[in-house]
Order: sequence, then structure tokens, then C-alpha cells
Amino acid sequence: MNLASTAVASTDTALSPGLQGQGWRARLALAYDAVDGTTRLIRRDHQGPLLVQKALYPEGPGVCHSLILHPPSGIVGGDRLDISVNAQAAAHALITMPGATRWYGSLGETAVQTLNIEVARDAVVEWLPPETIIFDHAIARLQTRITLDAGARYTGWEMVCLGRTAAGETFSSGRLQQQTELRLAGELLWDERARIDGDSALLRSAAGLAGAPVYATMLAAGAKIPAELLACCREHSVAGGARCAVSVMENLFVARYVGASCEQARAYFVALWRELRPLLAGRAAVTPRIWTT
Repeated sequence: MNLASTAVASTDTALSPGLQGQGWRARLALAYDAVDGTTRLIRRDHQGPLLVQKALYPEGPGVCHSLILHPPSGIVGGDRLDISVNAQAAAHALITMPGATRWYGSLGETAVQTLNIEVARDAVVEWLPPETIIFDHAIARLQTRITLDAGARYTGWEMVCLGRTAAGETFSSGRLQQQTELRLAGELLWDERARIDGDSALLRSAAGLAGAPVYATMLAAGAKIPAELLACCREHSVAGGARCAVSVMENLFVARYVGASCEQARAYFVALWRELRPLLAGRAAVTPRIWTT
């Protein structure tokens, strides 16, 4: 299935000169360790408007749920957010947020978010955020790097909405750049780069988004997916003209969604997560409480 994310972005990783201006500089570093069968949040260093209030254990001591908070509620041109997650051997962390991340329109400065996730042997990290909304005129760069040791497990997704669709807004101007890289035991399994310009042909092309404002990708890595489990995942579908598909590679499961609804994309990914979690995390899915509030 061809998505907008197949468009290759510039490999220049230098920050835009506009980032030298005013803007939030926020950093959050989280580390988890397993101690006597309990996953503990042993580090939560933060600078600026990014923080985790407390560790939560809705499914017992083995899994630490963390809720990342960003009090400004939106990201503007010139902002930079750096998030790092480290799960030590046998730890299990599930990380989510209370609401969508909003990237506001920019007068020319680039807003940047970097996410680095490191997962040690026998550890599990689940990165399950709500959607990212890219406002018209936004200039945004999202960079994600996931590094897994042999025997580590990871499940995560990204859901992007171009424009405030509820207000009838489209992505007519601006730019979104994304890069997602995943390595397992030193081997590069996934390196996807995208550049989406406002009002570009890619937004309308059948080889791109075909007019759909929402696209999403889910990755699950660290285990071979049995044929019967893949078949169960493929039984899940979406309605209303949206498109979805799943595929597998060596130690990597990939799911795609292109459509008009972030809620539909999340429901689809959650259904897949429920199928995959017993294999990847050794336990049934337990919905984070924030998803029901």
C-alpha cells in the first residue's frame, strides 16, 4: 500500500535557522528498571514543559504505565521537544498521553520533536500516543529512533491528521517532515522518511493520500508473527472508504491506515494491539485508563 510516507525527505538533519529564535526548549528523559518483578520508573528528568507526574500500575507491578504531559497543549514554530526512553533488562513500560498533540501554524520557524527509545534484552516498551494534528501553515519535523537489543520487544504507532478537519481546515500551506528508524540487535529493520508539503500533489495522488487527511503507521518488533496470528490481524478492517493493510517482515509487523478519522485509525490499531500483545508482551491487553476519560 503506497502512503505519503514513501516520499523521501531531505537527509539534512541540521536545524532550521529559524530555530535560533524564541520557542520552548523542552526535554524529558525516562528510564525504567525491573526490581523484584516490579517495573520502576527510576529516572524522570525534565526541563521545560514536559513531564510525567507519577507511575501507574493498572495491570499490576510488572507493567509501568506513564502519562506524558505537555502543559502548553500545542507546539509552535521554534519549539523543540526532546524525549528519550530507556527500558533496562526485563522492564515493561507503556507510555501514552492525555490528548492529541497540536502543531500550530508557523510564520517561518520550524518546530522539532525528537524521540529516542532504547530497549534492553527481555524488556518491552509500548509507545501508544493519541493523534498528532498538523495545523495549516505548520512547519514541523518529527524524528523517531528506536533501538532494540536482541530479545527486546517494541510496539508503537503514529497517527497524523493534516489540518483541523472538524473545522473544515485542510493542509494548504506548510511542511511536515518525518523520519522513523528502528534497529534490532544492530540491524536496521525500518527507515522511513517523508516530506509532505501543503497543497502538494502527494495529498491528492492515488499513490499518496488520495485526498484523505489522516494517515497512520503501527510497528511491532522483536518477534516473528505466526501465520495464524497474521491471519487474525488481517480479519480486522475499516469502513467508510478508508484503507488499511498489514504486512510482516523478519521480526517486524507493520500496519497502515489512510482515511478521514483519527478515532477510526486508533480503534483499528487498538484491535491489532489486542491481538499482538500476548505474543509481544506476554500478557493480554489492558486499556490505559486515560483512554476512557
